[in-house]
Amino acid sequence: MARARTETVLTRRVPRTGEPSRTPDDLIVEEPLEIRLDDQLVGTTMRTPGHDFELAAGLCFTDGLLAEAPVQGVRYCATGSAVDTEFNVVTVETGGQAPAPAPRLSTASSSCGLCGSQTLDELADRLVPLPRHEPWSVEVLAGVPEAVRARQELFDRTGAVHAAAAFDRDGEVLVVREDIGRHNAVDKVVGRLLLDGALPASDRGLFVSGRASFEMVQKAWAAGFEAVVAVSAPSALAVRTASTAGLLLAGFVRPDALNLYVEPGR
Repeated sequence: MARARTETVLTRRVPRTGEPSRTPDDLIVEEPLEIRLDDQLVGTTMRTPGHDFELAAGLCFTDGLLAEAPVQGVRYCATGSAVDTEFNVVTVETGGQAPAPAPRLSTASSSCGLCGSQTLDELADRLVPLPRHEPWSVEVLAGVPEAVRARQELFDRTGAVHAAAAFDRDGEVLVVREDIGRHNAVDKVVGRLLLDGALPASDRGLFVSGRASFEMVQKAWAAGFEAVVAVSAPSALAVRTASTAGLLLAGFVRPDALNLYVEPGR
């Protein structure tokens, strides 16, 4: 079973004043994960090892590859033993019910997922607007980043990973996942909910520790979240996507203030 891990290196700490010193520094490890759907290649993404089954299932779901086919199982390998492939190949199984996927042409880096391969029009063809829902408490939304921050263990050690989380209307954080890739962290959260039978994520919000890009919003829409809360800014396309979806979108979220870019019903 793959687990998140770090490597320790010696770095030369150079202060603005005073003498430099040698100090150990923990660096996050990233490795490629090959994802397959019913033994058909979907693509390869650079990720932080750990929660790989969630990542693979979540990516297949948010990218629309399952086409409503149920996940019957998730396993390592398919091209050899899990040990031989160093736990870097995962297969999502639907018993052949999902359509054959079109593989990505290149490896997705840790900073992008679809990398613009889907447009808003294509997304709207696949997804329908979310059902109307009750307004969210601004106080709850503003408190989510601090609640998630307390559970970002890998970030505390390395300062090099993003976090995504699912939370409810009371502000309770239900699932937290970390990864060097923002899109991977989101897919791990969605994958956990999918495997738990908790999708669509009605009365749930999605937190992302960085900016709210188009991809973060489309994944939230696909999973049925009602709100997206981001520490940083959204993109213009993310705002248009959230508006089309009927999804609340908040950015620059701090304990004392936030920006509401999309408020369904207002």
